[in-house]
Amino acid sequence: MISVDGLTVEFGGFTLFDDISFVVNKKDRIALVGKNGAGKSTLLKIFAGLQAPTKGGVSIPKETTIGYLPQHMQLADSRTVQQEAELAFAHIHEMEQQIEKLNLQLAERADYESDGYQQLIDKVTDLSEMFQMLGGGNYLAELERILIGLGFKRTDFDRPTSEFSGGWRMRIELAKLLLRRPDVLLLDEPTNHLDIESIQWLENFIATRANAVILVSHDRAFIENTTMRTLKIELGSIYDYKVKYSAYVELRKERREQQLRAYENQQKKLADTEAFIERFRYKATKAVQVQSRIKQLDKVERIEVDEIDTAMLSLKFPPAPRSGSYPVIMEGVSKSYGDHLIFKDATLTINRGDKVAFVGKNGEGKSTLVKCIMDEITYEGKLQLGHNVKIGYFAQNQAQLLDENMTVFDTIDYVAQGDIRTKIRDILGAFMFGGEASDKKKVRILSGGERSRLAMIRLLLEPVNLLILDEPTNHLDMRSKDVLKDALREFDGTVIVVSHDREFLDGLVDKVYEFGNQKVIEHLGGIYEFLEKKKMENLQELERVTRINAVVTDEPVSANKLSYEARKELSRTIKKTEKAIAEAENTVAQLEQNIVGLEAKLATPEGASDPSLYTEYSSLKNELSATMDRWTELTIELEELSSEK
Repeated sequence: MISVDGLTVEFGGFTLFDDISFVVNKKDRIALVGKNGAGKSTLLKIFAGLQAPTKGGVSIPKETTIGYLPQHMQLADSRTVQQEAELAFAHIHEMEQQIEKLNLQLAERADYESDGYQQLIDKVTDLSEMFQMLGGGNYLAELERILIGLGFKRTDFDRPTSEFSGGWRMRIELAKLLLRRPDVLLLDEPTNHLDIESIQWLENFIATRANAVILVSHDRAFIENTTMRTLKIELGSIYDYKVKYSAYVELRKERREQQLRAYENQQKKLADTEAFIERFRYKATKAVQVQSRIKQLDKVERIEVDEIDTAMLSLKFPPAPRSGSYPVIMEGVSKSYGDHLIFKDATLTINRGDKVAFVGKNGEGKSTLVKCIMDEITYEGKLQLGHNVKIGYFAQNQAQLLDENMTVFDTIDYVAQGDIRTKIRDILGAFMFGGEASDKKKVRILSGGERSRLAMIRLLLEPVNLLILDEPTNHLDMRSKDVLKDALREFDGTVIVVSHDREFLDGLVDKVYEFGNQKVIEHLGGIYEFLEKKKMENLQELERVTRINAVVTDEPVSANKLSYEARKELSRTIKKTEKAIAEAENTVAQLEQNIVGLEAKLATPEGASDPSLYTEYSSLKNELSATMDRWTELTIELEELSSEK
């Protein structure tokens, strides 16, 4: 579908890509990985036609449609959410108008036997068939499903986009892209603006309904659940592995170990041959053997070991000054903006040394509660910080607050005070801003990840004992995230993390505070225990509704109840629906089991090279999605039937 041939990109003498080539096929699910600044976003821009390479090219068939979601964009604010999302169907509206216009022409003509009239009928027929294939009059249902999947409520549809934060407006752009169903979907850090539930919805959409996808994401769980091929950009080269990211990590390690062993063996043989030549070079009796060995050396194809980027982020937080036993105590804290209640009666105690996560849908109050703790906004209730609490705060938009015209060095020098100023270069070097580059490099040319790393340095400028991090992993590459996670584990103070990154939170936090329905609920345990518990709670809620309806059925019949025959028929319908739900649940369980087995096969080198397995995997995923949709419809139908009793 897309062919990359000899692509080279250079910036002011620095080579970003050096003669790289690869092919993107239909239905490919590709994770583009590499350290910050390696060129991932640049490659997506080249695919989208927004940037030209220095040499080489990208061949895209004329009929292929491309959808591109960048990390940052300027959005218009002149429409409602639904009106903005409906722009995705501009081509359908145009087709609808064209069909109406042609039908009007047919109605005005009477030359029914003429070739022109027949051609007009053929054109209307073709357009009508195309209209139906593209969704036709059902596009509004698809629009509603995708907006709700991305976290919008139906009451949001008629609200102006100007009322929403940048993250929510980015979701609208993502919705427009998904609704257009492009042949190739280019996503640059799509999960930065989504909560955990919306990420899981997007994972399912990509796996079951998208066409070819190339995505950049530092959310390890997200790329593991959505991609089947990994392209690694490193030091200007590209390495292509037709496996999931986790399998790629193992294969990459094995490949390098094999290369090193082969290289070391070859070097030993070459050294032995060269030693023989040197030893017997001037002995006439060995002249033939020496010449033979020299020819052998000339013919040997030298083994090369893949270069790896050894630059490594080094991060360690300063020792935390001792705080009181309870850094944060809240009792009945509530926050409203006018008539809009964000949360009420939030009561929690964070102990010294706790590492906790704030999770929940966007807009439910996570960042708002952080601002309450920071005393940046007013609130109702009691909120008390412990003795000697010193807060270090990393905001969501911290990287965007940097002065783009300052150099990397000056950015830190401007805020540093006292003895720490003598260590600025050491700190910058630890964050991979070493050498003279920090004196000359302006903030405006930094990638999103580099800006986040620069903003993170501010946290190291003075010792703190309460770290509050609001989405700290947005734009950080996987290595940087791992280093940050390790540093937070070793930090001897208290940590509050607002994040949607499941892998980052896993093994880091031991308590989760869930924000939703204007409440803040405490869950003990890690993030995956919390997610598992939520699924169980949802099932229990479903069972609870069923039990309540069962109790209602046992009530004595009154005048306003259904007749005996009608109730008997309704009971039969309910039993039939319950049986269908049970069958759907069994099918889902079986499909999930088959998918797990298939994923294990695809993780092996043999399986990864078998195209038929990918076809079977896609088919199973589609069947699972359809069955889940059917289960949802049946469950809603059962609730409606039960309410009629």
